[in-house]
Amino acid sequence: PRRPRPPPCAHSCRALAGHPQLHLRLWRLQGHYGSLYALWMGSHYVVVVNSYRHAREVLLKKGKDFAGRPRTVTTDLLSRGGKDIAFASYGPLWKFQRKLVHTALSMFGEGSLALERIICREAASLCETLSAAQDTALDMAPELTRAVTNVVCSLCFNSSYRRGDPEFEAMLEYSQGIVDTVAKESLVDIFPWLQIFPNKDLALLKKCLQVRDQLLQQKFTEHKEAFCGDTVKDLMDALLQVRLSAENSSPLEPGLELTDDHLLMTVGDIFGAGVETTTTVLKWAVLYLLHYPEIQRKIQEEMDHKIGLVRHPHLSDRPLLPYLEATISEVLRIRPVSPLLIPHVSLADTSIGEYSIPKGARVIINLWSVHHDEKEWDKPEEFNPGRFLDERGQHIHSPSPSYLPFGAGIRVCLGKVLAKMELFLFLAWVLQRFTLECPEDQPLPSLEGKFGVVLQVQKFQVKARLREAWR
Repeated sequence: PRRPRPPPCAHSCRALAGHPQLHLRLWRLQGHYGSLYALWMGSHYVVVVNSYRHAREVLLKKGKDFAGRPRTVTTDLLSRGGKDIAFASYGPLWKFQRKLVHTALSMFGEGSLALERIICREAASLCETLSAAQDTALDMAPELTRAVTNVVCSLCFNSSYRRGDPEFEAMLEYSQGIVDTVAKESLVDIFPWLQIFPNKDLALLKKCLQVRDQLLQQKFTEHKEAFCGDTVKDLMDALLQVRLSAENSSPLEPGLELTDDHLLMTVGDIFGAGVETTTTVLKWAVLYLLHYPEIQRKIQEEMDHKIGLVRHPHLSDRPLLPYLEATISEVLRIRPVSPLLIPHVSLADTSIGEYSIPKGARVIINLWSVHHDEKEWDKPEEFNPGRFLDERGQHIHSPSPSYLPFGAGIRVCLGKVLAKMELFLFLAWVLQRFTLECPEDQPLPSLEGKFGVVLQVQKFQVKARLREAWR
């Protein structure tokens, strides 16, 4: 067989550091270099993958070869040196930790009626807030964030926040600070020696992490003190229980000890990623419904016909509401919440397609490119939920292999099931009662996102008008 050759090299790309539209810049570079190319970011050799064939090879076929994570200044601060799941590198401890989290989630959480009740409770609270503010211009972002935060808080800590709670306001502030500073290929991540100089972003991140760590530590200490091993009230209890069972069942191999820091950062992962990603998708969904009122009407007609007005939507209604499901799928396609996923690192000399990839190379999957590939998607820039429906109008989960909203393989998003539950229930509850409109005195908000650890939505306001049947 022909020996793999190195991918085409775009040479040094210092101009890309911290670029607000990095995913688009990397997408456009394939016009010069092809769908797979390499570039140097500082001393880091980075391979950029823009096609689904190469993406699936990295994530699925050779998942273990590419299961590493890069160490960067900002993600090390966020995860206390890679003690979480998202940013920790692949190895025996990571596998053990992820297995424990899966066990804990199955003990308390995913797919259970208890979790559906929590989401519906928060959806009802969100609808009350919209009802109180109806016909006035409202920034829905903090309300959506509070709803999703309360779901994750109930899951992790068995607690929730009321509107205006100072602890919640502090959490909003620190979350935004983290989103603005982490994992966006900033100069300090490309050139780590720059951290010796004063750095506004780094100072903000450290300040935000201090607030986060105080809140997490307080909850963790309360749980450890109250933990008896007999009752599991939430995910924190479940993690403590699973760790205790693992320690008691047989002596742990050296290097497999899960410290309090590991548990704290795991909860921090679930909390940070679980809130920010789902909230961002909900904001994009609302934004697209403002731009496409005819799609909003179609969802409402489907709900009126299939569910009616005498009861609220349940998770079991998902097969009855294929157009709503297709709309959620299309939002995840057209505005992937994490357009470059989290970068991977090759753990051995390997290859992607016909190209050789050296050990230690950073590999970026450009999900934006994968989801906007004209060879795979008809008019990819058009918002069209119909592409996720078959000829009978039923929801198709993946009409193209070029669709990977949650990643894939051993690094697939841990919160995928929870996120899908929340997206469906929050949107179903809101759209059953309200029509979302752009305030008359304001232009339609921009559909351009800002690159970061998530693809951020620019601020916008909404008028939530109570539908006639609910007046």
